[in-house]
Amino acid sequence: MIVMKFGGTSVGNTDRIKNVAARVAKYHAKGDQIVVVVSAMSGVTDSLIK
Repeated sequence: MIVMKFGGTSVGNTDRIKNVAARVAKYHAKGDQIVVVVSAMSGVTDSLIK
């Protein structure tokens, strides 16, 4: 089992989200079991706290 954690900067815009999705898909295609942990997009958590 592979655990992949992506922080806010890693999912900060649509291009970066696509990059994360491609990485996950690559491991999935090899038959690996994957757990993906994704933080909120950069700056979103601060906005929610306010």
